[in-house]
Amino acid sequence: MSFDPSLLHNNGHTAFANGTGVGIRETGVVEKLLTSYGFIQCSERQARLFFHCSQYNGNLQDLKIGDDVEFEVSLDKRTGKPIAVKLVKIKPEVLPEERISGQVGPDMHASPITKLHGYIHPVVSAIPTHLDGKSAPGQVPTGSVCYERNGEVFYLTYTPDDVERNMHLDTGDRVSFYMETNKHPPALYSDCSTGAVSARNIVLVKKKQMRCQGVVCATKEAFGFIERGDVVKEIFFHYSEFKGDLEALQAGDDVEFSIKERNGKEVATDVRLLPQGTVIFEDISIEHFEGTVAKVIPKVPSKNQNDPLPGRIGARINFSEKELPFGEKDTKSKVTLLDGDHVRFNISVDRRDKLERATNIEILPDTFQFTKESREMGVIAAMRDGFGFIKCVDRDARMFFHFSEVLEESPLHISDEVEFTVVPDMLSAQRNHAVRIKKLPKGTVSFHVQSEQRFIGQVDREATPASAAANKNVSPSKAKEKDAEEGVIAYEDCGVKLTVPYYIKDLEGAALPQLGDKVEFSISEVKRTGLQSAVSIKILNRTGNSKRLLGFVATLKDNFGFIETANHDQEIFFHYSEMCGDVDNLELGDTVEYTLSKGKGNKVSAEKVTKVAPVNGIGEDVGTTVLLGKVTRPLRSVDPSQTEYQGLIEVTEEGASKGQSYPFGIVSMASKADCLQKGELVKFQLCTVVHTSQKMACHIVPQRRALVESVKDQFGFITYEVGESKKLFFHVKEVQDGLELQTGDEVEFSVILNQRTGKCSACNVRRVSEGPKPVATPRPERLVNRLKSITLDDASAPRLVIVRQPRGPDNSKGFSIERKARQPGVID
Repeated sequence: MSFDPSLLHNNGHTAFANGTGVGIRETGVVEKLLTSYGFIQCSERQARLFFHCSQYNGNLQDLKIGDDVEFEVSLDKRTGKPIAVKLVKIKPEVLPEERISGQVGPDMHASPITKLHGYIHPVVSAIPTHLDGKSAPGQVPTGSVCYERNGEVFYLTYTPDDVERNMHLDTGDRVSFYMETNKHPPALYSDCSTGAVSARNIVLVKKKQMRCQGVVCATKEAFGFIERGDVVKEIFFHYSEFKGDLEALQAGDDVEFSIKERNGKEVATDVRLLPQGTVIFEDISIEHFEGTVAKVIPKVPSKNQNDPLPGRIGARINFSEKELPFGEKDTKSKVTLLDGDHVRFNISVDRRDKLERATNIEILPDTFQFTKESREMGVIAAMRDGFGFIKCVDRDARMFFHFSEVLEESPLHISDEVEFTVVPDMLSAQRNHAVRIKKLPKGTVSFHVQSEQRFIGQVDREATPASAAANKNVSPSKAKEKDAEEGVIAYEDCGVKLTVPYYIKDLEGAALPQLGDKVEFSISEVKRTGLQSAVSIKILNRTGNSKRLLGFVATLKDNFGFIETANHDQEIFFHYSEMCGDVDNLELGDTVEYTLSKGKGNKVSAEKVTKVAPVNGIGEDVGTTVLLGKVTRPLRSVDPSQTEYQGLIEVTEEGASKGQSYPFGIVSMASKADCLQKGELVKFQLCTVVHTSQKMACHIVPQRRALVESVKDQFGFITYEVGESKKLFFHVKEVQDGLELQTGDEVEFSVILNQRTGKCSACNVRRVSEGPKPVATPRPERLVNRLKSITLDDASAPRLVIVRQPRGPDNSKGFSIERKARQPGVID
């Protein structure tokens, strides 16, 4: 190939392809060299230039492929292509062959052109780990190292191939390396420019000291342990290494720390608190999975048990069968798990070792179909703090259970019907306890089997009510009821004469069977013991002439009460021993049935009192007009000194009925517990008594308003006259809407009478209006004027005269140190 220098523009050379501008020198590497021409690979840009040997300034014999040269760029006049002219060989830099120490530092990104940082820093950049060894097409991920020589800091790039044994380097790691000049033409868009110096054969010398994070998992007297957040491992720390308030440090706190080696073991130093929630060990899936318990956690771990996750759950996840471990803390509740349980759970992945485990485990309702365990039924008989006992259908002994074994979140109550599994106690094989307790609908559990056949028989012995059998002189509310004495019914079955016991609680209706009464009944057999008794007993005819009467509970005292008759004009005494059933269930106004009897002194009283379904005591004929009136006579329960039982209300509003008086009884009150006093204003309606056709007041609502006299801590008093007292007590809990009453507030309220003590108090207190705010009384003018006129020199001014010197703690007189006037800003 021939070359004519005269073909170059501007006498053969210029700095730019267009032949304009001042000549600028470039550098490159001889890539190809023939007899009279060659090619140069540019170092500063991606270009390959032709050159003629005549343009080389020097001995052509010394020029070799790979030599660094400096040149200018011109255009070939014939072809119009850029070519290199005025070539000069560059003296090669002698790189040291010894290893150089340096550090890896701040991140750089893979990019087409290598960029050096504009600041000097003792560390440079590691290869970005988020690239995972990959980069964009045409890019090579790079990092950089730095080293110091003669007080200057130099930066060198490197690639993953330059690191020995594919070691991962982090920013700040101390390394050693060789320097090398890249003389080969780079690939397109490569970050390693031709002729640039880079680091190679990089070896890690020392990892940078990193701050670790973790959670305090245990605290002792003078030291503790931290569960590390980077590896599954615990590390010791002494309290002297904690930088903060040691009293506030507790298990579960997030901390950061450094690691040092002492006596051949790693310890945590410079321990500092982190915001709660900083350290996260695991990622929990949002999706729920279902599986089967393959292995349960042993209740009593063996000595060789070192696995912290001994449980196993089998599940099908992503179309493959998996067995996931779980530990004690992974269950949502403490309900006992059994092999084969059908459960729902989330999957937790540990960030440190990628271990998967099941967590938030809960038993599914259909699990008993999978386990096929033997389930028993019973009723909650007793409950204490954290545990209780179940009365079993198939066992004599009551079964112990712990509240943690209840499947539902709703609390259990006494008499609740439940289903459960019986397992041996882990501490004593002879004892059992109930687990996996499930609440059942009312009426599911039955302790008896009742015959469908009905029998006819005759009362051979009367049954005694439980309260009467216990003690006729003791109130059932003060003494627990003993077992009622059973009665006996004689009957025939297939020509065989038989007897069967019965109890008052198994009667149908309120009437009590008496000796000789003909009755119809069914037979119930206890499942557990086989004992039989008569139930659903119905009286067919009665040999005696006793008549059952209807009434309403008017008064309840300590061990007796009074019943308002059906005509609402009298009250009948009864003793609690005559009550058939639990007297504690009686309330004012309850409907009862009773029989009249005469005792000593021909006094009439009620016996065989039975609570029955509520009956409308005021009749159906109730007027719609609401009247205003005033109580002229209270009930005898309010004023025991009066002879009449009924109270009287006089109409006070203008109209045809003004001045008329109407009687009332306990059933007339809108609130049976309300205690109407003489003189109180009320609203009421009128009704007609069925048996006597007498008009009577009903739906009585008192209209009470008064002022709050005083309020203490938890109680107060209202200015309202009740009996002999001018004040009415109330508790702050009775104030509606939780308001804080002040003295002078106007309130509406109800008055209730404590039937046991005979004392009245206010309830349902509602503030109507606020009272005037208390105003501080000003100092009298005469005292103000006197104080203004007093001076220190006034001999007539009041003086403080010491009558007796005080005694100190040691019984000495006065004070040993004389008091002095204190100067501002001076501390003695």
